[in-house]
Amino acid sequence: MTIKDAPEEWEIRATQTPFVGNKTSVRTDDVVMPDGTVVGRDYQVHPGSVAVLALDEDDRVLVLRQYRHPVRHKLWEIPAGLLDVPGENPLHAAQRELYEEAHVKAEDWRVLTDVYTTPGGCDEAVRIFLARDLSEAEGERFAVEEEEADMLLDRVPVEDLVRGVLAGELHNNCLVVGVLSLVAARSGDGLDALRPAQAPWPARPFEA
Repeated sequence: MTIKDAPEEWEIRATQTPFVGNKTSVRTDDVVMPDGTVVGRDYQVHPGSVAVLALDEDDRVLVLRQYRHPVRHKLWEIPAGLLDVPGENPLHAAQRELYEEAHVKAEDWRVLTDVYTTPGGCDEAVRIFLARDLSEAEGERFAVEEEEADMLLDRVPVEDLVRGVLAGELHNNCLVVGVLSLVAARSGDGLDALRPAQAPWPARPFEA
C-alpha cells in the first residue's frame, strides 16, 4: 500500500450552515457511512491559511508572540494569515504576511509542507513556506491593531525552538510543524530539494 493521502467524498444527503462569521462558518452535513447509516457531521468551514518559516543567515527563525483568546495563551508563532480572496496565490499571501507582521522580505521561497490543521472538525488547509535570504522591507511599517498591537517579535535559533517543541513549551501548530519539517528536510535531501514556491496545492487551487 502506498502511504499517501487520497481525495474521497462520501455522499451527503443534506447540508445546512447554522452559523456564518466574518471569516469562517459552521456547517452540518448528513453523511452516508459505509454501512448505510446517515450521520451528522459538524465542522468549521475555513478559507485556508499560509505560514512562513523565515530563516536568517544566523540560522535563526523569525517568531512572534501573540495572544490567542480561544486557548487563553500568548503563543510563540511564525508569521501566518488567512487566504482572504478565493483562489488567491498562496505565495503572494505569504509574502504579504511576512511584510505586515515582521516588515521583512525574502528572496528565496520554497514550500516546506502542507497540512490540514484539525481535519476532524475543520477543513482548514495551511501551506507553510520556507523563506530565506531575508532583508528589511522598504516603506513604512504596516499599522497593527487588536491582538497584533501587543505582538512581540524576535529571532530564535532553530535548535532552541526544537528543544521548546519537544519539551512541550511551544504549541502553535504552524511553528511546531514548520520547525520539525525544516530539521527533517535538512537531514534528508536538503533544503534546496524542497518543492518550488509555486508548487500545486490541490487543497486550495490557485493561479500562478
